[in-house]
Amino acid sequence: MTRHRSPRIHKAKEVRGKTLSFRDISVEDAPFILSLRTDEQKSRYLSATPPDLTEQRLWLQEYNNADGQAYFIIEYQQVSIGTVRLYDARDSSFCWGSWVLVEHAPVQAAIESALMVYAYGTDHLGFTAAHFDVRKANQSVWQFHERFGAQRIAETDLDYFYTLAFEAIQSSRKRYRKFLPDDVSVSG
Repeated sequence: MTRHRSPRIHKAKEVRGKTLSFRDISVEDAPFILSLRTDEQKSRYLSATPPDLTEQRLWLQEYNNADGQAYFIIEYQQVSIGTVRLYDARDSSFCWGSWVLVEHAPVQAAIESALMVYAYGTDHLGFTAAHFDVRKANQSVWQFHERFGAQRIAETDLDYFYTLAFEAIQSSRKRYRKFLPDDVSVSG
């Protein structure tokens, strides 16, 4: 009898989409990450991050030596415009978050980066679902996820919790195909 193994999250050196690329985060990215995570407007819906560059570098060193998550810098024309992270694999579902884009990001960056997350998570890592949480106050983001077919499954005073089934992922990838017409290419 063959035993089926659950997919697992692993790092990639680079994931390329139509106009964006994800590159594996490095310790040198600490100032950029900290600038996003401590920006008053950008961070209001994120877990609190101390404004300590040394602590951020230490966290990134730990990330580099650990398995089970992939943390990327989102780039447009080789300029850093944001971050996104895949983590918390549960059977055939992965979680994603730490999704922050700079104010001047291209208009297609949000949708293309979301499609890239789903393409990498399903086509390259083998997951068949996603799960995540969004702050209730972050209405534009939870509405974005709901347009993708995410199902709200629970809530707390602070957050909504979602799942996104494989069929909904594939349906959204078809519906928004103009933003990511081809599969992503992955190296490393």
